[in-house]
Amino acid sequence: MSETAFRYLNRPARRPEDYRLLTGHGRYVDDIDIAGALHACFVRSPHAHARIASIYTSEALAMPGVIAVVTGSDLLQWTRPLRMAPPIEGLLPVEVEALPTEVVRFHGDPVACVVAMDRYAAEDAAEKVYVEFDPLPAVSDMWRALEADAPQVDPMVPGNLISHQTFAHGDPGEAERTAYRVVEATFSQARQTHVPIETRGCAAVWDQGREHLTFHIGSQVPHPLRTQLAARLALDESQVTVISPDVGGAFGQKIALYREELVVAALARHLRRPVRWREDRLENLSAAAHSREDFCRTRAAVDQQGTLLSLTLEMREDFGAYCFFPANYLARVVAMILSGPYRLEHYAFDVKVVLSHKCGNAPMRAPMSITSWVMDGTIEAIARALGLDPVEVRRRNLIKPQELPWRTPTGELLSDITPTETFETLVRAVGYEAFRVRQREARAKGRYLGLGLCNVVEPTTYGSKFYKAAGIPGSGHEASWIRIEPTGVVNASLGIGPTGQGYESAMANAVAEGLGVDPSRVMIHMGHTDVAPYGMGSRGARSATAGGGALFLCAQEARRKVLAIAGARLGEPVDALRIVDGCVERRDGEKWLETGVTLSDIARQAYLDPTSLPDGLTPGLEFHLAYDPPAMTYSNSAHACEVELDIATGALSLVRYVVAEDCGTLLNPTVVEGQQHGAIAMGLSGALFEQMIYDEAGQNTTGSLADYLIATSAELPDIEIIPMHTPSRSTAAGIKGMAEGGVMGAIGAVTNALNDAMSPFGVVADRHPLTPMFIRELLRDSL
Repeated sequence: MSETAFRYLNRPARRPEDYRLLTGHGRYVDDIDIAGALHACFVRSPHAHARIASIYTSEALAMPGVIAVVTGSDLLQWTRPLRMAPPIEGLLPVEVEALPTEVVRFHGDPVACVVAMDRYAAEDAAEKVYVEFDPLPAVSDMWRALEADAPQVDPMVPGNLISHQTFAHGDPGEAERTAYRVVEATFSQARQTHVPIETRGCAAVWDQGREHLTFHIGSQVPHPLRTQLAARLALDESQVTVISPDVGGAFGQKIALYREELVVAALARHLRRPVRWREDRLENLSAAAHSREDFCRTRAAVDQQGTLLSLTLEMREDFGAYCFFPANYLARVVAMILSGPYRLEHYAFDVKVVLSHKCGNAPMRAPMSITSWVMDGTIEAIARALGLDPVEVRRRNLIKPQELPWRTPTGELLSDITPTETFETLVRAVGYEAFRVRQREARAKGRYLGLGLCNVVEPTTYGSKFYKAAGIPGSGHEASWIRIEPTGVVNASLGIGPTGQGYESAMANAVAEGLGVDPSRVMIHMGHTDVAPYGMGSRGARSATAGGGALFLCAQEARRKVLAIAGARLGEPVDALRIVDGCVERRDGEKWLETGVTLSDIARQAYLDPTSLPDGLTPGLEFHLAYDPPAMTYSNSAHACEVELDIATGALSLVRYVVAEDCGTLLNPTVVEGQQHGAIAMGLSGALFEQMIYDEAGQNTTGSLADYLIATSAELPDIEIIPMHTPSRSTAAGIKGMAEGGVMGAIGAVTNALNDAMSPFGVVADRHPLTPMFIRELLRDSL
């Protein structure tokens, strides 16, 4: 279906969910009133690494309102440990208890849980739980963690090396030996965290009569979370219902079943009373989940014109103390897609992931965020080393339109992307040549401007074949159902978990387009495992391609049955009929004429007069469809950031930000634009401000928003978006998806802009955050 044929897709529309969210009528976990619910509070370790000698609970138990105090030994009787052991070469297995019974592994590790009549009593009692620790040496640096005498984080991981993968395609060594020059560059991201407005929380209700658990939680993946929760409680999945209401942000932090949530569920079952928990901001920053903290070194072999002959990548990532995800996964995607939109044949990587005494890692919006900065930063390094224009070096290495589809060295197939087109459009939009003139004039007056460019190829679908090829158990499919009610209104559902992205309007558009009804007639149901079909949830940019694609195809199936009934009713061939805004029309030559038959008429007939249906058609209008998208599809974009640097203070001002993006067919351009703004803001914030800091003893020194800084609207520029969308030929409706590319592009664009501004001083920023203190440190010896 071409873009011009769409009636609802590719057209901006208001988000219907905004009314309740903006007027205070949203329904979050804390808005769910549960009579008689107890409140949980966790006792956490003040040490990064220590042996638990003993835990004294008597004083806490004696306090008014306290119902129970439980420890890891109690949870061992009620839960099963998490075993993370996918069969991947170079990845070691690990196990995680509900609460540690012998050793704590990071500052903030939960060691006990107090349950009381209200939150105040629980928090007061938690202070009366006395834990006797025997402190042990800690390691909080990923380089130190790999040294032979480093303290061991997990006894199942000798040497703290949890994952080590290598790869080679072609002969990078030979390319280096014959190259004009080999250019090295390094890149380092700080440890970051997700900072959702709504921190983690849950409420568990155990029905002893039915032996059934209802678990309220803000989750991106309701069905997979239910599967894991049931398994760890030794229950059948039919004994567990997960309900995820409105969610105040997630960004990857609300995918895993964390230990606190498991403990709350186990306590509700054990006490036979509802139990709820909400973490505070200190807990969220220090003990929820972290991300990023990775280091990359590239070696690029080039000819005299800067043509990339080979590339080798050395990557190290600090995964923290616990693995709630396969430890290789985040780094593997970086290595897999590193070449992005650039032509490369000889490529090798060496990726090591280490454990340390820090909070464990989780995916964070764009877990492969460093990728585009590394690749485009390498291009910038080549241009600096050879004295070439970075735009011309990019042009020389970009995959040309006639070279597509392009098979990357790691086997990824790039097709239906437009990197050359988006890049050239961006260069024109920012007035590249004119900027260079302005830059020279400004430098003559003591002002330092910089322009940073970054090309992005964003992986989106993560279909089942991707997981199979990666050796990771799991699926990338999505399931949907549609039910046209007897009155003609449409209910639809799918397995993704919304966390504020605007799925209700986007998915309603997918149904409306496939069926032929107005989106206002479609109600989308998500986040309830007893209602929604089993799906893989929201992560990455899969929701549009997999979820929207599933609903679009399911709606087309519904339309075929509706038209079959209408055709028999009207005595017309099905291919001469169509549905527009819920009305059946018939073709008369080149014109379409109204028939007077509506979707409501067909629905009433299907449900209330089934004997009148054509032979072979069953009563009712209910449909179910599962869709497994391609192993991987890609969208692409080109980013530009203009900055001005105050060399006296190191302050960096963001002057202009422009992005040209191609993400295929849009479910709702209003939602897409919001995602673009949000992703770019997140990337800029991470690059400029965010850093989770641990001292040598493993103490987290950034446990509040006074210490862990994030960007506000005052620090962010206006964002100019140039839409250049072209459909995919391999997905339903041509959807490519997007959500994370803005993070990737922003990180590279702003860092390249700073380095452009600092170029007269011969220094290069190769690590984040780009704080004024760091910039002044770079410039100090050059001024």
